[in-house]
Amino acid sequence: MPTPRPSRRAGIAVVAAVLAALTVLAGCSRAQESAPAPQADQGPAPELRLGFFPNITHAPALIGVQNGLFAQQLGATRLATQTFNAGPEEVSALLGNSLDIGFIGSGPAINAYKQDPNGVRLIAGSTSGGAQLVVRPGITTPQQLLGRKIATPQLGNTQDIALKKWLRQNNLPIGTGPGAVEVVNIDNARALDAYRTGQLDGGWLPEPFSSRFVVEGGATQLLDERTLWPDGRFPTTVVIARTDYVQQHPATVSAFLRGLVAAEDLARTDPATAKNVANQALGATNSRPLAAPVLDRAWANVSLDPDPLAATFPQLAQDAVTAGTAPSATQLNGFVDVGPLNQALQAAGRPPVSAAGLDQR
Repeated sequence: MPTPRPSRRAGIAVVAAVLAALTVLAGCSRAQESAPAPQADQGPAPELRLGFFPNITHAPALIGVQNGLFAQQLGATRLATQTFNAGPEEVSALLGNSLDIGFIGSGPAINAYKQDPNGVRLIAGSTSGGAQLVVRPGITTPQQLLGRKIATPQLGNTQDIALKKWLRQNNLPIGTGPGAVEVVNIDNARALDAYRTGQLDGGWLPEPFSSRFVVEGGATQLLDERTLWPDGRFPTTVVIARTDYVQQHPATVSAFLRGLVAAEDLARTDPATAKNVANQALGATNSRPLAAPVLDRAWANVSLDPDPLAATFPQLAQDAVTAGTAPSATQLNGFVDVGPLNQALQAAGRPPVSAAGLDQR
């Protein structure tokens, strides 16, 4: 009796089953890629490469480095520092494995997570406030910015997003010519000279550069960004770290965070000393110490706080869309890891901070 041949329909069913199984396996592979298994604890790191800006908005970094508060907590781990002008440069260094931890603006922090959701985590806050729109005397309304050139530190950085969002909300076109506002991306250190020579009419700048415009350049303040946020609180600077570094060297990350809390405690309990230490640090970072009137004004405009204000980040992600610097809002689930920070805060007798649900995938 001849062996019956499988029907064409049965063959199709077999192929479909195989394809379905492959699809499931591929889906599992993608899931594993999107949420890789945590890496093993390798003990304290031999080195911590830390990035920050020579800005007053990065005061906890300045204080922690200058006063030895990070080094004291890190013990045998060597601290290596690098300074940056704006966030996108620092993002490249973090994602390129040239840095381990960085003080950075909220906009580039979000962009880093967008580029590599498995690559970075938000581990702490640093400062709130400290960003202003300063302009030539006589400019007193948003409409008077038409035909003017306004500086931000870099395309897509925190102040660039804030300015462009504000311009769009005020129905002010961004571009060139008398009917638009031209946004000029320029290094903070060069912006004041460009303003003095008539190449700029103002800037949306972090401290101390906004204060230098006012004190040294004769500019006036048109807007303090704090007025745009509930209770005047928004994360100007936060701290992000490479995910693999956090997982491989949790003791080093915890030690760094204890140093961060100590730096911010110094600013809270002895602001005069903290201010002077930060100014000394500026002189040690290829910058220069600030004149007393600039330092006093800049210091008064920032609040040092380890809370990253995680609840504001969905709005910040949407702001990049409003500003036209991102096509869609970055989904931030899994971005925040404040567990080690809360341990450092508890050890210092301070209350914990919230991840606002962004610690969950």
